[in-house]
Amino acid sequence: MPTRILLEGRPGAGKTTALRRLAALLPTQVATGFTTEEIRQSGARVGFALETLAGRRGVLAHVDLPGPPRVGKYGVDLGVMERLALPSLRPTATEEATGRLVLIDELGRMELACTAFRHAVDALFAAEVDVVATVHTHRDPFTDALKRRTDIEVVQLTPANRDVLPGELAARLQQPRTHGSPPSHG
Repeated sequence: MPTRILLEGRPGAGKTTALRRLAALLPTQVATGFTTEEIRQSGARVGFALETLAGRRGVLAHVDLPGPPRVGKYGVDLGVMERLALPSLRPTATEEATGRLVLIDELGRMELACTAFRHAVDALFAAEVDVVATVHTHRDPFTDALKRRTDIEVVQLTPANRDVLPGELAARLQQPRTHGSPPSHG
């Protein structure tokens, strides 16, 4: 059974940093997906950039984007989700999926505004791939449904565990698994 983990944390807990460290610790693993980061001007947050693990980058949301949709003060460019995020997820959801890892930062309101992204995430969690995704603690029908699934492990990310958690997850994801045997929790 694939490893399916939601890293849940409050804003500023270090979810993106933890996911990037995890990706860096898995040099032999075939990993796809994306991370997001704040765009700041003069110390103030003005938007968010999305970057695929392959290095493609775009502005996902910005105060100067008109939207729709709008999430808070930010207009969201759904085209960035379609051009960058979706291709980084789709190859693993179809052929040659076994043994692949998908990292998603994050399952948040801006990303989930894209219907095609929600469908791609559903497909990933149904495929035979390992998935580690970050998610806010706030309530959302889509992420709440994922958190309730018995095949998905919700791991709380806090300032106390954010430095050790990427190494623990990397070790877990690199353990050899054989079909039919229970996962190791060692």
